[in-house]
Amino acid sequence: MESHVRPHAPLWATLTATFFGTGLLRPAPGSWGSAATVVLWWLLTRWLAPGMQPAAAMLLAALAVGVGIPAATQVARATGLKDPQFVVIDEVAGQLITLVLIPVSWKSLLLGFILFRGFDIVKLPPVRSLERLPEGTGIVIDDVGAGLYALAVMHILLHFGLLPR
Repeated sequence: MESHVRPHAPLWATLTATFFGTGLLRPAPGSWGSAATVVLWWLLTRWLAPGMQPAAAMLLAALAVGVGIPAATQVARATGLKDPQFVVIDEVAGQLITLVLIPVSWKSLLLGFILFRGFDIVKLPPVRSLERLPEGTGIVIDDVGAGLYALAVMHILLHFGLLPR
């Protein structure tokens, strides 16, 4: 008799992919993942000199992508789902990208959250096509693209003085 029971994803992969369980919150797990990222980024910036913040955001985003892709792959394989909604490490990466070189204030964090979530939901070209990449790569990289769109808008607003420095 053939078994159709899927193996569980390793604990490290589940904790990473769900951003320590944030992806299990309802409704809108992606928004919870983004919100948790914004709050944790704000807390972290309390201890980081402003000059260190851009490098820290880039390093953390790279870490989220680098560890997030294999974690998302493991969880997707274990569940049999192409893009499980509870995998939110992709939102963590995209949200951090949105905030690179952005002065930290409640207005910039809120706007960054709204812009990233909007671009993540709408998926302007070529972001939608990035979802077709295999496994965890497709899960994570499309949010990197959404984060880059949001980052561009944030910097345009900064350039024109529409976002406080």
